[in-house]
Amino acid sequence: MDLYLKLNAQAGGRDKIIRLLQYLSRTLWDLLQKNGQNQEIIDKLKSLEFTFSSFRKLLRLGKCVDILYSSLSTLHYPDLTIRITLTLSKIATALFLFADHIIWFARSGVFQNINVEKWNSIANRYWLMSITMNLVRDVYEIMNIIKCNKSIIFAKKGQTISRSGNDKVCPIAINDVLPIFLRGFQCVQGQTDVFVDTIKNACDFFIPLTALGYTRLSPGMVGSLGVISSIAGILAIIKPVAKLTPS
Repeated sequence: MDLYLKLNAQAGGRDKIIRLLQYLSRTLWDLLQKNGQNQEIIDKLKSLEFTFSSFRKLLRLGKCVDILYSSLSTLHYPDLTIRITLTLSKIATALFLFADHIIWFARSGVFQNINVEKWNSIANRYWLMSITMNLVRDVYEIMNIIKCNKSIIFAKKGQTISRSGNDKVCPIAINDVLPIFLRGFQCVQGQTDVFVDTIKNACDFFIPLTALGYTRLSPGMVGSLGVISSIAGILAIIKPVAKLTPS
């Protein structure tokens, strides 16, 4: 209960809870549909998913201005790669949210003659751009982790491990690939913020890709990816150590 109250007290937390329910609804109705279950229940779950989606759009109303303004603070970040990826991600997110606002106004009947399908496509394109920039940043963070731990990751069996980071990396044999990968994975997993953020963005990446027709994932698979990324997002809120900064 304390966890729920903590999440519900924050706008971002409420959005993540509703997002989790939205994608869970999609996963369930697709599963029931594949098993030939009662169509009435399937229709109710689809309606529930649509309601959650619309409610999230309402919660985010006006947020595009906040995100765009926050991008000004990242323009002077000392690390060039993080500066570029973070700034472009925020700008793309702001444009995605602007398109999202238009869709909400069309759904609510405030604006007439709005091509919702067109604006959905625009929103997904900007969302995809934002996620791509986030993933580039994640890869950059992972490369830095590998660089800092290369003496551990690339150490051969029986070799003395130096933590100076200045060791020369010897040629890699085929049999060494799996142990090196596992050690590298452990090092990245140890950086909880990078690990959680990478999982979240990797799962989110396929949602707009599928919506735009670049990939053909089932609604259930998209829902499952959305559930995983939502849980990762919730984890970043309730555990500060799991939140990648700056963000």
